[in-house]
Amino acid sequence: MITSKGLLSALISMGRETGVLCHLTSLPTGKISDSDRFLEFLKENSHSKWQFLPLTPPDEHNSPYASPSAFAGHYGVCSGDVVADLSKENYWLEDWALFATITEHYPGKNWTEWPDELRNRDPVGLAKWREKILPEIRRQGVFQHEWLAMKARANGQGIELIGDLPIFISHHSADVWANPELFQLDANGLPTVVAGVPPDYFSETGQKWNTVLYNWAEHEKTDWFWWKERMARMLRLFDVVRIDHFRGFHSAWAVPREADNGIIGKWQDAPKEMIIKALVDVAGDESKIIAEDLGIIPQEVIDLRLQFNLRGMAILQFGFGEDSNDSPHHPHNINPMQVVYTGTHDNDTTLGWWQTLDSTVKANVMQLTAQSDDIVGSMIELAEQCSAPLCIIPMQDILRLDSSGRMNVPGIEQGNWEWQFQWEDLPF
Repeated sequence: MITSKGLLSALISMGRETGVLCHLTSLPTGKISDSDRFLEFLKENSHSKWQFLPLTPPDEHNSPYASPSAFAGHYGVCSGDVVADLSKENYWLEDWALFATITEHYPGKNWTEWPDELRNRDPVGLAKWREKILPEIRRQGVFQHEWLAMKARANGQGIELIGDLPIFISHHSADVWANPELFQLDANGLPTVVAGVPPDYFSETGQKWNTVLYNWAEHEKTDWFWWKERMARMLRLFDVVRIDHFRGFHSAWAVPREADNGIIGKWQDAPKEMIIKALVDVAGDESKIIAEDLGIIPQEVIDLRLQFNLRGMAILQFGFGEDSNDSPHHPHNINPMQVVYTGTHDNDTTLGWWQTLDSTVKANVMQLTAQSDDIVGSMIELAEQCSAPLCIIPMQDILRLDSSGRMNVPGIEQGNWEWQFQWEDLPF
């Protein structure tokens, strides 16, 4: 642990917990087989949480947030050959196996460009492909075995796994292909609008994600079945689920498909209480859900979160601007209904952030860090000492990395999601 053993003991006695944000692919080999050594590191440093990015298959840019499946596991993190029972995965498994197999046969083509009998899921046209899907089903069985075995080992050491559920998914996905009625598509199967966010502190031009928006009326007709299955799947793999872009359950920024960025768009209403209640009911315990409520968030979104007793997020890097006294991210304003982070996968490392700050923001930080020579360590201490009962530190901050360790730059497709550490990098 970075801070003193005395401080850590005090935090534990107060019911405070700490954890580490480190995606599986950031381990030296990027494989589940590396997890035991990392679990040992977490245990030795009294961390009780390990937070991941989404573990569904990444897109062509290696992004885990625009996956071709809301359910499938990323086989690229596996190295064994033992297959687990998949009987609880019947809802999504065949559709994913068909989609993955056909996609491999037609590389570079969107499902809307497939032959008509495949694009339209003609039963006769799909019949011959069902004979070819066993290898992909086996891959999912291998992922299931390796992941659940690792989860059992983590839980046995008192460590819980926090998974990440992106609220939106890629248009080129098994879910959209298999259930087009659940998404906002035109007669040709293409998105009428795509998801994004307007300009904010992450991006001056907003963000256009190219993920599809939901046809909420159709989801309601099914009593939110797709969403319930998705949450149930997540809770089979993880102990706690972080819902990325929680605001999307209140309203979503709809960007025209042909737009170059996220500036042009409009807010679309979402089901609010209805969908959140459905997910909380599946979880059975609101403590199993963390709601990511970052960005420009209206008070009604915060109120919606609190209505269901869900924890939000606070990011220390956001807490020291000109409005720091009023910022929900300032250490003095962080409350027990938040999980505190020094930073996230979407912003710079804390050292990189510090090195690019203007003098005013630096002065605000130094008021609370006692002129420390180790600014990253001081920020970690601030996070651990605030009122949030859970503090998560990105692995890059534990290693004191500068911007070279950044995981992702929003709005840029190339060069992200590639960071890995080496075991010799660990200072303990």
